[in-house]
Amino acid sequence: MNTRRLWIYLLVAVGALVLLSQTLFVVDQREQAIVVRLGNPVRVVNPPGVNGAGLNAKIPFAENVIKFDRRNIALESQQEEILTADRQRLVVDAFVRYRISDPLAFYRTLRDERTATDRIERLVNSSLRQVLGSATQREIIAGRRGQLMQLARQDVARRAQISRLGIEVIDVRIRRADFPETNEAAVYRRMQTDRQQEAARIRAVGEQQKREIIASADREVTITLAQAQELGETTRGEGDAQRTRIFAQAYGKDPAFAAFYRSMQAYEASLGQGETTMVLSPDSAFFRYFEQGPSGGRR
Repeated sequence: MNTRRLWIYLLVAVGALVLLSQTLFVVDQREQAIVVRLGNPVRVVNPPGVNGAGLNAKIPFAENVIKFDRRNIALESQQEEILTADRQRLVVDAFVRYRISDPLAFYRTLRDERTATDRIERLVNSSLRQVLGSATQREIIAGRRGQLMQLARQDVARRAQISRLGIEVIDVRIRRADFPETNEAAVYRRMQTDRQQEAARIRAVGEQQKREIIASADREVTITLAQAQELGETTRGEGDAQRTRIFAQAYGKDPAFAAFYRSMQAYEASLGQGETTMVLSPDSAFFRYFEQGPSGGRR
């Protein structure tokens, strides 16, 4: 009798534990939960803006609890190849951050987070294809990247609202925008050709500037030498004129000495080398100072 009563108590305790486990459930503060009765959602526990975390109760066996993340969720989309407005192909690797703002709409449309991931990823890729397809390669990479990402976020949020996904899109960003592998070699060759052409143009400009500088320097040298030569000739002419004037004044004071001095200069110029042969008559006036001395010039 005691053993039978013990088994009855044990079964009652197990039944109570099972009933209790089917009645009570705990919702973490980082989670939100939907209570589903026979496949239909009836209420939300701990939704955004309401503090309902902790121990909660439901109808046992008739109601189930489905939990979703209450925090921001990051989703990395697969690489997508897009065609830009300037007919360039780019491989875009993007990510999106969102939160579940309406758990009931999220559950009715997507059911679970795995389906949500696939649906949101396709939505983001479609939006990026449309937004980035209207921009050029340069604008996507650097020029208008921030503005394009803002447009993409707005477009994804609009599509999510129309589709009643029950999510709030926080941000959409491009992690990487690169050329497809099949185009990289051609792009690198084109970049190399552009750089070579730019280098050739710079060298040509430098060579032209060098020639202009050399020509200008040569012209300055020629002008400077001509001016110096002109100044030298002018100065030399003035000196010769002044010398001639001085000689003339000196010769005018003593004509005999002047004649003697000039003859001495002529002797020096003609006989100073020691190898000069002169054929003259003995009575030539050229040698009169050899015969008569310094007075040979006086009459």
